[in-house]
Amino acid sequence: MLERLKSTVRDTFVYSLSNIAPKVVGVILLPLFTAKLILTDFGNWDLIDNAIQILTEVAILGQASSIIFLNNSNEYKDQKESSLFTLSSFVFIVCAALVLITELIISNYSSFFEHSQFKSVYIRLISYIVLLRVMNNLFLAKVRADEEAVYYSVISVFKTLLMTVLTIYFVAWINSGIEGILFAALIAEIFTIIVLVVKVIPKMKLDFDNKIFKTALKFGFPLIFSSLGFMLLNQSDRFIIKFLLGSKSVAIYGLGYRVAGVLNMFIILPFSLGLLPLAYKYYGMPDDKRFFQKLMTYSTFFFVWGFILLSLFSKEIVRIFAPQSEYHSAYLIIPIILLSYALSGMRLTASLGMFLTKNTKHVAWITISSAIFNIILNFIFIPKYGILAAAINTLISFTIFYFVTQMFSNKYFKIPYEHSKLFIMLLTGAVLSSFIYFLPSMNSILAFLIKIMITLSFPFILFFFHFYEKRELDILLSPAKLIDFIKGIIRGSDKAPEDSENIIQR
Repeated sequence: MLERLKSTVRDTFVYSLSNIAPKVVGVILLPLFTAKLILTDFGNWDLIDNAIQILTEVAILGQASSIIFLNNSNEYKDQKESSLFTLSSFVFIVCAALVLITELIISNYSSFFEHSQFKSVYIRLISYIVLLRVMNNLFLAKVRADEEAVYYSVISVFKTLLMTVLTIYFVAWINSGIEGILFAALIAEIFTIIVLVVKVIPKMKLDFDNKIFKTALKFGFPLIFSSLGFMLLNQSDRFIIKFLLGSKSVAIYGLGYRVAGVLNMFIILPFSLGLLPLAYKYYGMPDDKRFFQKLMTYSTFFFVWGFILLSLFSKEIVRIFAPQSEYHSAYLIIPIILLSYALSGMRLTASLGMFLTKNTKHVAWITISSAIFNIILNFIFIPKYGILAAAINTLISFTIFYFVTQMFSNKYFKIPYEHSKLFIMLLTGAVLSSFIYFLPSMNSILAFLIKIMITLSFPFILFFFHFYEKRELDILLSPAKLIDFIKGIIRGSDKAPEDSENIIQR
């Protein structure tokens, strides 16, 4: 059991390398964008970037999850090669058709784009980026399914570094603005797919299997709406703010959201990349529920701790990304969005009951309903209270999203999560992070020390709520056992200290 938890941590760490790169790029590129793009263009770029993400999630048709399911399910283990070809060819045909439709629209209605902030060249580049990114994500899903975390990270880091260099060239040197950003993304996707095709083609069998196709559609089709709903829940506020308040407000809100996204990229997304393959692998074992229970508790611990750290230093991070004073108010929404992300991370584990039992149809309508609810709240409250209302609406929607997800998952596979511990962590995190709104102006060194002390207090405060089990304390309070435990994670040893094995045993 402990080895499974260690495997999760190792895979999360390796996957995080592929997500650290985008955050490093964010540090480099956001100051560049805020310096080279006027406030309105920065807001428009934020909308375009989010539109690409939404279109990519929809166009992949839920088949990335289908590949993982078919690859890791004992029922279909002998059909891995034909499954990969069947799903890849199907998705490519659909995306190619979308590109063709885009070209026809641009050719026949070119005058429409002449006076628009979104030029026809933007639309054309977006369509090709989506096509390539969909295929790349599909192939990367195969890499994930095969649990090749290192290869996944190498490819992702390579793509990110290439896109960074090209973006700096197009934006800083050529001064080509949004068009340059899109060209950089397109070239990076082209190089990535070349590398992935070499890796994936030998694993394909040129056989379109109708049975596999129907199974994949049945499994993945509801996830189209789930992905669309999640993207709308996570990103529709930008489009509504654009409509109601304008591009300048989008720029400030978008910057705040991107800073909060550090938590997602460093911790939550890497965790999600390793979660499903691992869950399918261990589902059905005698102690699987205990494993998933502790997985929820431990992952939430790190989600909340990251939420506290980023909240307390949100002012400093915003000023690094955007020195211009017009962006500085973005810090106000960051703690609220961070708490939403923590709940989103918890929802991943909470949804296992539906994924493991193939009841993904509920995932779709729950997500869509949450997104619609969020959109309604935004149209009601954003005109009165601005971008702060959008952040609060996101938090409310993600809270409901989490609880409804868990309720339906429990119907199919009930996991006895440690709800009191989860509540204590979230409450403690919310209280500690709120200090950012009340700390007075002071010497920067003193402020830094105070914020570090508040952040480090989190695990100690939990002690007074009897958060830790005796077996956990035996390791945490023993330097030798703690070092052995960490070494076991790093080296991937199958042997673990006897006491540490008891952590996940009743």
